[in-house]
Amino acid sequence: MAQPRAWQRMLSGRRLDLLDPTPVDIEIDDIAHGLAFVARWNGQTRGDFAYSVAEHSLLVETIYTRMVARPDPRWQLAALLHDAPEYVIGDMISPVKAAVGPEYKALDDRLGAVVHVRFGLPATLPQAVKRKIKAADRISAWLEAVEIAGFTEDEATRFFGRPDSALTRDLSIVLRPPVEVRAEFTARHSALLRRF
Repeated sequence: MAQPRAWQRMLSGRRLDLLDPTPVDIEIDDIAHGLAFVARWNGQTRGDFAYSVAEHSLLVETIYTRMVARPDPRWQLAALLHDAPEYVIGDMISPVKAAVGPEYKALDDRLGAVVHVRFGLPATLPQAVKRKIKAADRISAWLEAVEIAGFTEDEATRFFGRPDSALTRDLSIVLRPPVEVRAEFTARHSALLRRF
């Protein structure tokens, strides 16, 4: 019996094997394009455009940078790429991830590792860096929940914790066409790579 197809053709022409990915099959243009079209919150957000994973990733990197006194560009890049596997596996809300089980996490981890290696990061990030990025991710989720996903502040705080206002000052959720978000994501990626 033939094995089911486990690869996807990317717009760059690369063929990414989801079960056995390699760094040579990873291109930033594919990631930026895919993430700019993947909607956070299953698309259940206010506005004329979906709030994309690419937009979320830019916000998480901004928050991470505010959290760290002298941020290392490598870890800023890791923050930008924290949801990179979703360019091919999509963004599942937490309740769905829990229902799917550990296989989803294994797939996400495998793809994340090759993305990291492709761009000069360690396959597995240091725990302290992972914790900071996760904290920035939760702050972003709180902002998104309150500003565009219909949560009250109390409800968002119950799920994500109330963020320090110093970290969220002057931040707001932006909804833009995918082409704009894709361009900003790619430009930020390039700027961070040049710094290390």
